[in-house]
Amino acid sequence: MVVLEIEHLSISFRRYTAGLRQGWTKAVDDISLQVKQGEAVAIIGASGSGKSLLAHAVMGLLPRNATTSGTIRYNGKPLDEGALRQLRGRDLLFVPQSVTFLDPLLTVGSQLSTRSSGQEAHAKRRGLLRRLGLGEKAESLYPFQLSGGMARKVLLATASSAEAKLIIADEPTPGMGADDARESLQHLRELADAGAAVLFITHDIEAALQAADRVVMLYEGMAVETAQASDFRGDGELLRHPYSRALWRALPQNGFHPLPERRTAASEYGCFFASWCHEASARCVSGMPSPRIVRGGIARCHHAT
Repeated sequence: MVVLEIEHLSISFRRYTAGLRQGWTKAVDDISLQVKQGEAVAIIGASGSGKSLLAHAVMGLLPRNATTSGTIRYNGKPLDEGALRQLRGRDLLFVPQSVTFLDPLLTVGSQLSTRSSGQEAHAKRRGLLRRLGLGEKAESLYPFQLSGGMARKVLLATASSAEAKLIIADEPTPGMGADDARESLQHLRELADAGAAVLFITHDIEAALQAADRVVMLYEGMAVETAQASDFRGDGELLRHPYSRALWRALPQNGFHPLPERRTAASEYGCFFASWCHEASARCVSGMPSPRIVRGGIARCHHAT
């Protein structure tokens, strides 16, 4: 069953240009994806690619100068502000990137208790804190007494709710050691295996593959490929888009191959990635290709086969 469905989502921001004139800047362009019950989907992309904006749009947390188009559905129904008021914190849980979401006036233990839906959920959250190396002593600490990594563990613990049907985690592992990061991602995997739909955002391909069933690659605010996690192997030959292959091959264990030198000015092409791409041709000048199904995945590339 599809829990979260995003169709043709675009996000633009109203900004002042010269003088007092205003203009619109598009940050997310025509993204579509689904997250099913029992599935974990990772959103991967460089900084500024629109990953966090996507999460904030789902949660209704975009700033006032943002406007959206497209459709976001939860269990087949529009996820509008009215629905969000009923679902947030219960069926729909958000693990934010910023640790400032923690209440500075409450101890860790108090925050786990007040956000809990019951003693069983509270016990699960305390158990996760222990797994992540935060014992009972941490429950008496205030957020200012936590390191960045410790605070992220507390945020992740708030997602341990038996009632949560959809969990969105925005960069849940920065500031953590390698073992803690693996444990955190394993927890997200366990939540999916227990029946939740999990969408998590990261710039770390290796981290994503530890927990994800599918991976959505973002570039310049667009979803350029959706692939199975198992497609990320070898030389990246199973991947469909040149950007996905480039990121995979740039990892140290895959040869540490950097992107090639820019071939020409980006403005000469319609496709955003074409100025870097050695597969670019005259077909890439007319504009961004539409998403299409390629070998069981989705790619926005004229040359994907």
